[in-house]
Amino acid sequence: MSPPAVLFVLPNFAGGGAERVALTLLNNLDRSRFTPELAVFEAAGPLRATLRSDVPLHDLKRPRLRRALPALLRLIRLRRPAIVFATQGYVNLALLAARPVLPRDTRIVVRESNTPSQSLPNRALPWATRLAYRLLYPRADRVLCQHRQTEQEMAAHFGVVPERIKPLPNPVDITALRTAAEPMSREPGKGPRFVAAGRLTRQKGFDRLLDMMAELAGEAHLTICGTGPEQAALQARAADLGLLERVRFAGFKQPLAPLLAGADACLVPSRWEGLPNVALEALACGTAVIASPDSGGIAELAELAEAVTIAETGPPFVKAMKAVIPREASGLAPSQLPARYQLSETLPHFMAILDHVRRN
Repeated sequence: MSPPAVLFVLPNFAGGGAERVALTLLNNLDRSRFTPELAVFEAAGPLRATLRSDVPLHDLKRPRLRRALPALLRLIRLRRPAIVFATQGYVNLALLAARPVLPRDTRIVVRESNTPSQSLPNRALPWATRLAYRLLYPRADRVLCQHRQTEQEMAAHFGVVPERIKPLPNPVDITALRTAAEPMSREPGKGPRFVAAGRLTRQKGFDRLLDMMAELAGEAHLTICGTGPEQAALQARAADLGLLERVRFAGFKQPLAPLLAGADACLVPSRWEGLPNVALEALACGTAVIASPDSGGIAELAELAEAVTIAETGPPFVKAMKAVIPREASGLAPSQLPARYQLSETLPHFMAILDHVRRN
Protein backbone atom coordinates (compact mmCIF):
# COMPACT_ATOMS: atom_id res chain seq x y z
CA MET A 1 0.00 0.00 0.00
CA SER A 2 1.34 3.40 -0.98
CA PRO A 3 2.02 6.01 1.71
CA PRO A 4 -0.69 8.68 2.06
CA ALA A 5 -0.54 11.47 -0.51
CA VAL A 6 0.07 15.09 0.50
CA LEU A 7 -0.89 17.63 -2.16
CA PHE A 8 1.05 20.87 -1.85
CA VAL A 9 -0.57 23.90 -3.52
CA LEU A 10 1.32 26.93 -4.84
CA PRO A 11 0.32 29.67 -7.30
CA ASN A 12 3.65 29.30 -9.15
CA PHE A 13 7.39 28.86 -8.72
CA ALA A 14 8.12 32.48 -7.78
CA GLY A 15 11.19 33.09 -5.65
CA GLY A 16 9.41 34.21 -2.49
CA GLY A 17 9.78 32.86 1.01
CA ALA A 18 6.48 30.96 1.03
CA GLU A 19 7.43 29.08 -2.13
CA ARG A 20 10.89 28.27 -0.77
CA VAL A 21 9.48 26.89 2.48
CA ALA A 22 6.88 24.73 0.72
CA LEU A 23 9.37 23.33 -1.77
CA THR A 24 11.95 22.60 0.93
CA LEU A 25 9.38 20.64 2.94
CA LEU A 26 7.97 18.87 -0.11
CA ASN A 27 11.34 17.85 -1.55
CA ASN A 28 12.53 16.42 1.76
CA LEU A 29 9.45 14.50 2.91
CA ASP A 30 10.23 10.90 3.84
CA ARG A 31 8.85 8.95 0.85
CA SER A 32 8.30 5.89 3.04
CA ARG A 33 5.79 7.89 5.09
CA PHE A 34 4.20 10.26 2.56
CA THR A 35 3.79 10.61 -1.19
CA PRO A 36 4.16 14.31 -2.06
CA GLU A 37 2.48 15.90 -5.08
CA LEU A 38 2.43 19.51 -6.19
CA ALA A 39 -0.34 21.54 -7.82
CA VAL A 40 0.52 24.96 -9.25
CA PHE A 41 -1.75 27.49 -10.88
CA GLU A 42 1.02 28.08 -13.41
CA ALA A 43 4.35 26.24 -13.69
CA ALA A 44 6.43 29.40 -14.13
CA GLY A 45 9.11 30.95 -11.96
CA PRO A 46 12.77 30.62 -11.03
CA LEU A 47 12.26 27.90 -8.41
CA ARG A 48 10.88 25.42 -10.96
CA ALA A 49 14.31 23.78 -11.27
CA THR A 50 14.43 23.03 -7.52
CA LEU A 51 11.49 20.59 -7.63
CA ARG A 52 12.63 16.99 -7.23
CA SER A 53 12.06 14.86 -10.30
CA ASP A 54 10.07 12.22 -8.39
CA VAL A 55 7.31 14.67 -7.43
CA PRO A 56 4.20 14.58 -9.66
CA LEU A 57 3.54 18.11 -10.91
CA HIS A 58 -0.03 19.18 -11.73
CA ASP A 59 0.09 22.38 -13.79
CA LEU A 60 -3.40 23.87 -13.81
CA LYS A 61 -2.35 26.40 -16.49
CA ARG A 62 -4.58 29.06 -14.92
CA PRO A 63 -2.49 31.78 -13.26
CA ARG A 64 -5.38 33.54 -11.51
CA LEU A 65 -7.12 32.07 -8.47
CA ARG A 66 -10.67 32.50 -9.74
CA ARG A 67 -9.92 30.30 -12.75
CA ALA A 68 -7.52 27.95 -11.00
CA LEU A 69 -9.78 27.09 -8.07
CA PRO A 70 -12.36 24.99 -9.99
CA ALA A 71 -9.52 23.06 -11.65
CA LEU A 72 -7.83 22.58 -8.28
CA LEU A 73 -11.02 21.25 -6.70
CA ARG A 74 -11.48 18.80 -9.58
CA LEU A 75 -7.89 17.63 -9.10
CA ILE A 76 -8.43 17.08 -5.37
CA ARG A 77 -11.60 15.08 -6.01
CA LEU A 78 -9.76 13.01 -8.63
CA ARG A 79 -6.51 12.40 -6.70
CA ARG A 80 -8.11 12.24 -3.24
CA PRO A 81 -4.98 13.16 -1.27
CA ALA A 82 -5.06 12.50 2.45
CA ILE A 83 -3.86 16.05 3.13
CA VAL A 84 -3.85 19.32 1.18
CA PHE A 85 -1.17 21.80 2.26
CA ALA A 86 -1.18 25.50 1.33
CA THR A 87 0.92 28.36 2.56
CA GLN A 88 -0.31 31.66 1.13
CA GLY A 89 -3.19 33.53 2.71
CA TYR A 90 -5.48 33.95 -0.28
CA VAL A 91 -4.99 30.33 -1.36
CA ASN A 92 -5.60 29.17 2.22
CA LEU A 93 -8.88 31.09 2.33
CA ALA A 94 -10.06 29.75 -1.01
CA LEU A 95 -9.39 26.12 -0.04
CA LEU A 96 -11.06 26.51 3.35
CA ALA A 97 -14.10 28.18 1.77
CA ALA A 98 -14.38 25.26 -0.66
CA ARG A 99 -14.01 22.61 2.02
CA PRO A 100 -17.71 21.60 2.01
CA VAL A 101 -17.42 20.40 -1.61
CA LEU A 102 -14.23 18.37 -1.03
CA PRO A 103 -14.21 14.67 -0.06
CA ARG A 104 -15.12 14.35 3.61
CA ASP A 105 -11.87 12.65 4.55
CA THR A 106 -9.65 15.37 3.01
CA ARG A 107 -7.60 17.14 5.65
CA ILE A 108 -6.44 20.72 5.11
CA VAL A 109 -3.27 22.09 6.69
CA VAL A 110 -2.46 25.76 6.14
CA ARG A 111 0.63 27.76 6.98
CA GLU A 112 0.30 31.47 7.77
CA SER A 113 3.19 33.14 5.96
CA ASN A 114 2.80 36.63 7.49
CA THR A 115 2.00 38.22 10.82
CA PRO A 116 -1.74 39.06 10.44
CA SER A 117 -1.76 42.17 12.65
CA GLN A 118 0.92 43.66 10.38
CA SER A 119 -0.08 42.28 6.99
CA LEU A 120 -3.88 42.52 6.96
CA PRO A 121 -4.06 46.33 7.35
CA ASN A 122 -2.08 46.57 4.12
CA ARG A 123 -4.58 44.54 2.09
CA ALA A 124 -6.93 46.26 -0.35
CA LEU A 125 -9.97 45.41 1.82
CA PRO A 126 -8.52 44.75 5.28
CA TRP A 127 -11.88 44.45 7.03
CA ALA A 128 -13.10 41.85 4.53
CA THR A 129 -9.89 39.83 4.77
CA ARG A 130 -10.01 39.92 8.57
CA LEU A 131 -13.61 38.69 8.46
CA ALA A 132 -12.65 35.90 6.06
CA TYR A 133 -9.86 34.81 8.42
CA ARG A 134 -12.33 34.69 11.33
CA LEU A 135 -14.85 32.66 9.37
CA LEU A 136 -12.54 30.30 7.53
CA TYR A 137 -9.31 29.66 9.42
CA PRO A 138 -11.15 27.74 12.17
CA ARG A 139 -12.05 25.18 9.45
CA ALA A 140 -8.39 24.17 9.02
CA ASP A 141 -7.26 20.91 10.58
CA ARG A 142 -4.00 22.64 11.51
CA VAL A 143 -2.72 26.19 11.24
CA LEU A 144 1.08 26.32 11.17
CA CYS A 145 2.73 29.49 12.45
CA GLN A 146 6.29 30.71 12.13
CA HIS A 147 6.50 32.41 15.52
CA ARG A 148 4.69 33.01 18.81
CA GLN A 149 2.97 36.26 17.88
CA THR A 150 1.11 34.67 14.98
CA GLU A 151 0.13 31.72 17.16
CA GLN A 152 -1.34 34.10 19.72
CA GLU A 153 -3.19 36.12 17.09
CA MET A 154 -4.74 33.03 15.52
CA ALA A 155 -6.26 32.04 18.85
CA ALA A 156 -7.16 35.49 20.16
CA HIS A 157 -8.40 37.24 17.01
CA PHE A 158 -9.46 34.54 14.54
CA GLY A 159 -11.08 31.86 16.69
CA VAL A 160 -8.73 28.99 15.88
CA VAL A 161 -8.78 26.54 18.78
CA PRO A 162 -5.31 26.33 20.37
CA GLU A 163 -5.10 22.57 19.77
CA ARG A 164 -5.09 23.20 16.02
CA ILE A 165 -2.32 25.81 16.11
CA LYS A 166 1.18 24.44 15.74
CA PRO A 167 4.57 26.17 15.54
CA LEU A 168 6.65 25.50 12.44
CA PRO A 169 9.80 27.60 12.03
CA ASN A 170 10.99 28.12 8.47
CA PRO A 171 13.29 25.24 7.50
CA VAL A 172 16.84 25.86 6.25
CA ASP A 173 18.76 23.04 4.63
CA ILE A 174 22.02 24.23 6.14
CA THR A 175 24.24 21.64 4.44
CA ALA A 176 22.93 22.42 0.96
CA LEU A 177 23.01 26.15 1.61
CA ARG A 178 26.61 26.22 2.81
CA THR A 179 27.67 24.04 -0.11
CA ALA A 180 26.02 26.51 -2.49
CA ALA A 181 27.71 29.45 -0.72
CA GLU A 182 31.14 28.61 -2.10
CA PRO A 183 32.81 30.20 -3.87
CA MET A 184 31.66 33.32 -2.04
CA SER A 185 30.85 36.53 -3.91
CA ARG A 186 31.79 39.95 -2.57
CA GLU A 187 31.47 43.39 -4.12
CA PRO A 188 34.99 44.81 -4.63
CA GLY A 189 36.14 47.64 -2.39
CA LYS A 190 37.33 48.37 1.12
CA GLY A 191 34.19 49.46 2.97
CA PRO A 192 31.45 47.32 4.54
CA ARG A 193 29.41 45.26 2.10
CA PHE A 194 25.69 44.90 2.73
CA VAL A 195 23.16 42.61 1.06
CA ALA A 196 19.36 42.85 1.10
CA ALA A 197 17.02 40.50 -0.74
CA GLY A 198 13.33 40.10 -1.42
CA ARG A 199 10.55 41.04 -3.78
CA LEU A 200 10.75 44.72 -4.66
CA THR A 201 7.51 45.82 -3.01
CA ARG A 202 6.55 48.29 -0.30
CA GLN A 203 6.40 45.45 2.24
CA LYS A 204 10.15 44.87 2.09
CA GLY A 205 11.04 48.47 2.94
CA PHE A 206 13.84 48.92 0.42
CA ASP A 207 12.76 52.53 -0.12
CA ARG A 208 13.60 53.39 3.47
CA LEU A 209 16.79 51.32 3.24
CA LEU A 210 17.98 53.59 0.42
CA ASP A 211 17.31 56.65 2.59
CA MET A 212 19.36 55.08 5.38
CA MET A 213 22.13 54.09 3.00
CA ALA A 214 22.45 57.75 2.02
CA GLU A 215 23.41 58.49 5.64
CA LEU A 216 26.52 56.33 5.36
CA ALA A 217 29.65 57.97 4.09
CA GLY A 218 32.74 56.44 2.53
CA GLU A 219 32.93 53.17 0.67
CA ALA A 220 29.93 51.30 2.09
CA HIS A 221 28.13 49.35 -0.62
CA LEU A 222 24.68 47.73 -0.82
CA THR A 223 23.54 44.97 -3.16
CA ILE A 224 19.77 44.56 -3.47
CA CYS A 225 18.65 41.22 -4.88
CA GLY A 226 15.14 40.73 -6.24
CA THR A 227 12.61 41.90 -8.77
CA GLY A 228 9.16 43.40 -8.42
CA PRO A 229 6.79 46.26 -9.20
CA GLU A 230 8.77 48.88 -7.23
CA GLN A 231 12.02 48.33 -9.12
CA ALA A 232 11.86 51.42 -11.34
CA ALA A 233 10.85 53.66 -8.43
CA LEU A 234 13.65 52.30 -6.26
CA GLN A 235 16.23 52.82 -8.99
CA ALA A 236 15.00 56.36 -9.48
CA ARG A 237 15.22 56.98 -5.74
CA ALA A 238 18.79 55.68 -5.66
CA ALA A 239 19.67 58.07 -8.48
CA ASP A 240 18.07 61.02 -6.66
CA LEU A 241 20.11 60.20 -3.55
CA GLY A 242 23.34 59.93 -5.53
CA LEU A 243 23.72 56.25 -4.68
CA LEU A 244 24.16 54.68 -8.10
CA GLU A 245 27.84 53.96 -7.45
CA ARG A 246 27.15 52.49 -4.00
CA VAL A 247 23.94 50.52 -4.60
CA ARG A 248 23.62 47.71 -7.11
CA PHE A 249 20.29 46.21 -8.13
CA ALA A 250 21.31 42.64 -8.88
CA GLY A 251 17.93 41.17 -9.88
CA PHE A 252 16.81 37.72 -8.75
CA LYS A 253 19.78 35.63 -7.62
CA GLN A 254 19.65 31.84 -7.45
CA PRO A 255 21.47 30.79 -5.38
CA LEU A 256 21.71 33.80 -3.09
CA ALA A 257 24.09 32.09 -0.67
CA PRO A 258 27.41 33.25 -2.26
CA LEU A 259 26.40 36.91 -1.87
CA LEU A 260 25.16 36.38 1.69
CA ALA A 261 28.36 34.56 2.64
CA GLY A 262 30.54 37.31 1.21
CA ALA A 263 28.69 40.18 2.86
CA ASP A 264 29.43 41.84 6.21
CA ALA A 265 25.75 42.08 7.10
CA CYS A 266 22.34 41.21 5.70
CA LEU A 267 19.82 44.06 6.03
CA VAL A 268 16.10 43.42 6.58
CA PRO A 269 14.16 46.73 6.71
CA SER A 270 10.70 45.17 6.19
CA ARG A 271 7.44 46.87 7.14
CA TRP A 272 5.88 43.48 7.88
CA GLU A 273 6.91 39.84 7.60
CA GLY A 274 6.22 36.34 8.82
CA LEU A 275 9.82 35.30 9.31
CA PRO A 276 12.30 36.49 6.66
CA ASN A 277 14.06 33.53 5.07
CA VAL A 278 16.94 35.75 4.00
CA ALA A 279 17.81 36.39 7.65
CA LEU A 280 17.91 32.65 8.38
CA GLU A 281 20.01 31.97 5.30
CA ALA A 282 22.42 34.77 6.15
CA LEU A 283 22.96 33.33 9.63
CA ALA A 284 23.52 29.89 8.15
CA CYS A 285 26.27 31.45 6.02
CA GLY A 286 27.81 33.03 9.13
CA THR A 287 26.71 36.56 8.24
CA ALA A 288 25.25 39.01 10.76
CA VAL A 289 21.71 40.40 10.35
CA ILE A 290 20.35 43.88 11.03
CA ALA A 291 16.55 43.92 10.95
CA SER A 292 13.62 46.17 11.75
CA PRO A 293 11.40 45.06 14.65
CA ASP A 294 8.53 44.85 12.12
CA SER A 295 10.17 41.84 10.48
CA GLY A 296 7.81 39.23 11.91
CA GLY A 297 9.48 36.61 14.09
CA ILE A 298 12.84 38.37 14.08
CA ALA A 299 12.66 39.10 17.83
CA GLU A 300 12.18 35.41 18.55
CA LEU A 301 15.16 34.62 16.32
CA ALA A 302 17.27 37.27 18.08
CA GLU A 303 16.64 35.55 21.42
CA LEU A 304 18.65 32.60 20.11
CA ALA A 305 21.15 34.26 17.75
CA GLU A 306 23.60 36.89 18.99
CA ALA A 307 24.40 37.81 15.39
CA VAL A 308 20.96 39.42 14.97
CA THR A 309 20.61 43.13 15.73
CA ILE A 310 17.11 44.60 15.91
CA ALA A 311 16.94 48.33 15.20
CA GLU A 312 14.14 50.73 14.37
CA THR A 313 14.47 52.12 10.87
CA GLY A 314 16.01 55.57 10.86
CA PRO A 315 18.89 56.66 13.11
CA PRO A 316 19.06 53.38 15.16
CA PHE A 317 19.30 51.29 11.99
CA VAL A 318 21.90 53.65 10.51
CA LYS A 319 23.91 53.44 13.73
CA ALA A 320 23.89 49.63 13.51
CA MET A 321 25.05 49.79 9.89
CA LYS A 322 27.87 52.17 10.79
CA ALA A 323 29.06 49.73 13.46
CA VAL A 324 29.65 46.94 10.91
CA ILE A 325 33.33 46.17 10.35
CA PRO A 326 34.40 44.74 6.98
CA ARG A 327 35.37 41.08 7.19
CA GLU A 328 39.00 40.05 6.94
CA ALA A 329 38.75 36.27 6.59
CA SER A 330 38.37 34.91 3.08
CA GLY A 331 36.69 31.62 4.00
CA LEU A 332 33.11 30.75 4.87
CA ALA A 333 32.32 31.81 8.43
CA PRO A 334 30.79 29.34 10.92
CA SER A 335 27.01 29.08 10.91
CA GLN A 336 25.12 31.26 13.39
CA LEU A 337 21.73 29.66 12.70
CA PRO A 338 19.99 28.23 15.81
CA ALA A 339 19.15 24.54 15.60
CA ARG A 340 15.36 25.02 15.71
CA TYR A 341 15.43 26.66 12.25
CA GLN A 342 17.43 23.89 10.63
CA LEU A 343 15.72 21.40 8.37
CA SER A 344 16.95 18.48 10.47
CA GLU A 345 14.71 19.69 13.32
CA THR A 346 11.85 21.29 11.39
CA LEU A 347 11.13 18.45 8.98
CA PRO A 348 10.48 15.73 11.62
CA HIS A 349 8.15 18.14 13.40
CA PHE A 350 6.26 18.83 10.16
CA MET A 351 5.89 15.13 9.39
CA ALA A 352 4.65 14.44 12.92
CA ILE A 353 1.94 17.08 12.39
CA LEU A 354 0.90 15.44 9.11
CA ASP A 355 0.82 12.01 10.74
CA HIS A 356 -1.39 13.21 13.57
CA VAL A 357 -3.77 15.06 11.23
CA ARG A 358 -4.39 12.09 8.92
CA ARG A 359 -5.02 9.72 11.83
CA ASN A 360 -7.55 11.92 13.61
